[in-house]
Amino acid sequence: MKKSFCIAIVLTRFNDELCMELYENTLKQLKKLGVKKIDLYRVPGALELPFAVLKVAKKEKHDAIIALGLVMRGETKHFDLVCEQTYAGLMEINTDEDTPVIFGVLAVENKKQALDRIRANRMNKGAEFADAAVEMAQFNV
Repeated sequence: MKKSFCIAIVLTRFNDELCMELYENTLKQLKKLGVKKIDLYRVPGALELPFAVLKVAKKEKHDAIIALGLVMRGETKHFDLVCEQTYAGLMEINTDEDTPVIFGVLAVENKKQALDRIRANRMNKGAEFADAAVEMAQFNV
């Protein structure tokens, strides 16, 4: 396995405290897997992820890109719109571009679900996203 992968992470600021914990767990796993170069890009929220990921995919050379964020259900339909459009945009990039995109956007009902998925001693989705990025990066070798 190639150990010198270059991975980009595009991370949302919305729900920043939770997203930063998700990011830290992702970063820790990438380093554990031997990734030498990790570039971080920040965006305001999940709907901005497809635009930023596409720009990174077209302008920078990365072996994989991880789109990281968290969308928590509120009292309106906004949650569904954000989740559906973010997913559709990222999937389109994933199939149209040469760089694999890992969908690391958690869609949760509440903070407890978020913490269950983010925390390193629980589901640790950040580590799973890192594992997926390294596995998919091997297709760009």
